[in-house]
Amino acid sequence: MKMSAKANIPEKTTDLTIAYIGGGSRGWAWNLMADLAMEPELSGTVKLYDIDMEAALDNEVIGNRLAGREDAPGKWRYRAVESLAEALQGADFIVISIQPGTFAEMASDVHEPEKYGIYQPVGDTTGPGGIVRALRTVPMYVEFAEAIREHSPQAWVINYTNPMSVCTRTLYEVFPEVKAFGCCHEVFGVQYLLTEALAEMKGITGVQRREISINVTGVNHFTWIDWASYKDIDLLPVYREFASRHAEEGFERTPGAWHTSYFSSADRVKFDLCIRYGLIAAAGDRHLAEFMPPWYLKDPETVAAWKFSLTPVSWRVEHKRELVRKAKRLAAGEEKFTLQLSGEEGVRTIKALLGRGDLVTNVNLPNLGQIEGMPRGCVVETNALLGRDRISPVAAGRLPHSIQSLLLRHAIQQEDILRAALARDREKAFRAFLNDPLVAIGVGEARELFDRMLYNTRAYLPGWEI
Repeated sequence: MKMSAKANIPEKTTDLTIAYIGGGSRGWAWNLMADLAMEPELSGTVKLYDIDMEAALDNEVIGNRLAGREDAPGKWRYRAVESLAEALQGADFIVISIQPGTFAEMASDVHEPEKYGIYQPVGDTTGPGGIVRALRTVPMYVEFAEAIREHSPQAWVINYTNPMSVCTRTLYEVFPEVKAFGCCHEVFGVQYLLTEALAEMKGITGVQRREISINVTGVNHFTWIDWASYKDIDLLPVYREFASRHAEEGFERTPGAWHTSYFSSADRVKFDLCIRYGLIAAAGDRHLAEFMPPWYLKDPETVAAWKFSLTPVSWRVEHKRELVRKAKRLAAGEEKFTLQLSGEEGVRTIKALLGRGDLVTNVNLPNLGQIEGMPRGCVVETNALLGRDRISPVAAGRLPHSIQSLLLRHAIQQEDILRAALARDREKAFRAFLNDPLVAIGVGEARELFDRMLYNTRAYLPGWEI
């Protein structure tokens, strides 16, 4: 491998091995394929492991087609493998991006609570759906952690699966020496929104997301920004004025987009939280609403008034069918794979960890003091400095008590959920369920709902008495 004399850094890394757990993915995996194909400094092998071997084999063909394209300077070999152990053997990096359970379980997560007047736009992080999803995900991550410890203990692990905090926490609980972190793109949306605020309030246009410096602090999907800057401009007062201006009607780059996409919003929840608490809530409205009492989720009419959407699992089922058909066309060469950067930072984090330039970005890691006042060991989201074979969390400081109390409730609840899942403790899990702010129903109804949801996901709860 040729080295740069100036910095003693490889000019090109050609023999990397990436293990992709969930390698049959038709979303995150395709994003990673595109980003790797467009990165000229890296190449190697991606081993695809998935319980759906057919999906992994499709991605093997799709990925290998990219190696022959002139517009793909990154040359990678993709290989579907039949076992987790085979995928992990010799891995330098491990990417985990799975759907824990089937759409039947997800339908229970999202729609069973609706029978009790509890609405969730996503249901994958908090709320009744996020809690039950976590209970069935923990056993999977216990298996992953044990396998990583056995087969690739020095590999860096990049987690994309939700619930992000519980998944990452499980890896560290089982294998404390694991080199794992969680990546989430929700914060990027606020950086883009800050560029819009700059344009509208200050007349400064053409600013790129990465030019916006921010201090990120919180837990995944419930992050806050207490410091934001563009060059010498303090962006907090700019954003507060912007939020007040658009609080009633919202702000959309494409007017009415929230009507046509389940994943769009007019950012009214963000603006309302900023006005209430004084800082910038840094996730999508669909996620933020689930961490609060049912202010924004009282009923479908309230959701529509706040200009975001509830995503029915039936849509996800149909969307998957479309993606499966697309995968077959791509694998058969009937459709050309579109090469464009995803906007994710996975490849940039890999390059930084290889020593190819430091990177500051938001990551999810156990709290070692980077957020003051939060429990030690719970997984929090802050900025971190990534360099050659290291991640150093940035000290984010302490949030105002009004926000810290909101965060503490969820951080402690996530720890309780992990403990309940590891011990298969039904009562401990129910207490965490009952304490969720969206479970604003009677104890009897909450017990009934919990029992139903637990029964619906019983196939993924080995050893539980259900």
